[in-house]
Amino acid sequence: MTSSGSRDRGHSVSRAAQRDVMGYGLVALNWLAGSSLLDRLGIRKHAEDVAYQASKTGFRTAGAAQRGFKAVQGLTAPARLPSSRPSDLFDLTLDDEQQMIVDTVAAFAAEQLRPAAAEANESCAPPPGLLERVSELGVTLVGVPEDLGGAGTERSAVTNVLVAEALAHGDMGLAVSCLAPSAVSTALVLWGNEVQQATYLPTFVGESVPVAALTLLEPHPLFDPFALRTTARRTADGFVLGGVKSLVPRAADAELFVIAADLEGSGPALFLVESSSTGLSVESEPAMGLRAASMGRVLLKDVKVPAAALLGDGRAEVYRECVRLGRLGWCALALGTGKAVLDYVIPYVNEREAFGEPISNRQAVAFKVSDMATELEGMRLLTYRAASRAEQGKDFARDTALARRLCAEQGMTIGTDGVQLLGGHGFVKEHPVERWYRDLRAIGVMEGVLLV
Repeated sequence: MTSSGSRDRGHSVSRAAQRDVMGYGLVALNWLAGSSLLDRLGIRKHAEDVAYQASKTGFRTAGAAQRGFKAVQGLTAPARLPSSRPSDLFDLTLDDEQQMIVDTVAAFAAEQLRPAAAEANESCAPPPGLLERVSELGVTLVGVPEDLGGAGTERSAVTNVLVAEALAHGDMGLAVSCLAPSAVSTALVLWGNEVQQATYLPTFVGESVPVAALTLLEPHPLFDPFALRTTARRTADGFVLGGVKSLVPRAADAELFVIAADLEGSGPALFLVESSSTGLSVESEPAMGLRAASMGRVLLKDVKVPAAALLGDGRAEVYRECVRLGRLGWCALALGTGKAVLDYVIPYVNEREAFGEPISNRQAVAFKVSDMATELEGMRLLTYRAASRAEQGKDFARDTALARRLCAEQGMTIGTDGVQLLGGHGFVKEHPVERWYRDLRAIGVMEGVLLV
């Protein structure tokens, strides 16, 4: 008979081999896509379609294999991802797996999100089928432990930042729509108990990922996430929630919310609330930016939830970590959208002529573009450092505060300068910079929604 130890080793080898095969295959496809041979043979479009389908299938296969490996019927203890190995060396070099993920997600954002962004902005909704294609990439699998059917082996804040940055390069509003469910699954992995994980997490690694959202923000000026007006009152068998949450992505379609409320006698806490709960209603709330995320308000009027709905036992440190991880997520979105502005502006100023020469020959223009690139690198450095400390289990409060401050201020400046450099073209919808400008203004005001 085969011992359980040898079975475990066999399964580990099988999973490792599968990841290696998938990785080598994607590397080969990416190399082929960059080769001029395809153009000489006239088969580039067909090859790119094959590469996209193969990369999509690769992620689906990995997820399906993980899910089929060990079906979880019940848990005796919550499953947690361990922190990555601590290191005093701050290295921005991506490992092979991270580079593969970034290349694949960036290609998806360029081919799927960017072309759909203008229409999604006008309709205030992502195009049909897009979010299903995102789930096929396995975005929600990265932060879920293998024991629960995911692909995670350790905390992956840096990888999640990279994914958010790559998606936002396509469009920030659609990126928020894509990433909102993974914030809920990440919250369940980080702070959910065994009952909460067994109840909800299996749906996030299945074929149909539920629409879900993490909501902290409230509709009043100078919002402070640590001074919530949404309240939670204790009862004999649970809690009663009341209040209003603002700018919730895809609120009308969501099946599950993680809602921040002030728990009497304890302070801010997180609650799992199903959309079918009596007293919960949703109304549309289109905003200046992030229109593709189908923003809405969640109204809570004496919503009763069981005692098991409280995440992390209501501990103050859980809520603080949630706020910080969410702010890092918005920093990542600022990086991707800021890079989109820069990538659009550089060829524009080199090709746009005034008085017989490219406007990039003017020092004022060249210096402004240089400032945009410099600030973007500073934003990236601070965000990656904070995410690296978070996934190692180190204190990352200071680093997150610095990253949030810089990304909020300079992200908005990059958007403003992008519009300014395009002149009249920056003011019209023919060019996407005006949309990116509106989206970037959300970085300094949004809370929650994302988790890395």
